[in-house]
Amino acid sequence: PQWYPSRVGLQLERNGPYLKDSVNIQSLAVSSIITLYFTDLGQQVGWTTFFLAEYTGPLLLYLVFYIRLSTIYDQVESAKNFRHPVVHLACFCHCLHYIRHLLETLFVHKFSGGHTPLRNMIKGCAFYWGFTSWIAYYINHPRYTPPSFGHRQVSFAALAFLMCEAGSHFINIALAHQNHSGLKACFPSPTYNPFTWLFLLVSCPNYTYEVGSWISFTVMTQTLPAGIFAFLMVIQMSLWAQKKHKLYLKRFYPDVRRKAAMIPVIF
Repeated sequence: PQWYPSRVGLQLERNGPYLKDSVNIQSLAVSSIITLYFTDLGQQVGWTTFFLAEYTGPLLLYLVFYIRLSTIYDQVESAKNFRHPVVHLACFCHCLHYIRHLLETLFVHKFSGGHTPLRNMIKGCAFYWGFTSWIAYYINHPRYTPPSFGHRQVSFAALAFLMCEAGSHFINIALAHQNHSGLKACFPSPTYNPFTWLFLLVSCPNYTYEVGSWISFTVMTQTLPAGIFAFLMVIQMSLWAQKKHKLYLKRFYPDVRRKAAMIPVIF
């Protein structure tokens, strides 16, 4: 009983691929006898739970540092130092980013995989929560210094951030409608919305906009932790984009062959 269906992995051969839930045993049996290898996949969680936990943590943790608790910062130093406007702007942008992710998880995304191992959620939460704490600690520190080029740098980066956030949202909506429209499967195509025109150049514009958001946030705040996080996100997103691009090439070759995976020319 402890091995509920989503925890069970079945294989036709040792170390082979796991059978999908939709596979019928009769379609696999070449004779009257068939051998299945059982694997305990470990405790599972739903994808919605996975993303809600991963995104709720950064949203709340950043606010904890923003209010400058006495257990984190020296209260005398906090009272002396005036908060630069970019500190408030950074809090708004950071919260906006994760609120968007949470709302899209609840109302936009459709998860087909069903479940994922609990250890994956723990690793994801450790990554996002840990980096959020590091980034928020520096930006909200009483000794934080504003960007070198002042108002121009902050304004330009904030505008770029908001555009990337809007782009991510509209791309995710386009993908959700494309995959659940009931029409014949085809490569996602741009709509009348200008933010979706990036589909003409890359096959994974949602990753392009996501990376753009974090690069813009780094420029806006000019902090090393945000830069390291943005760098790691570029690496991770490019790997995901390459993997998805290869799947697109197999399924929609004529439509995808001239596109890049995430960034034109580079990836």
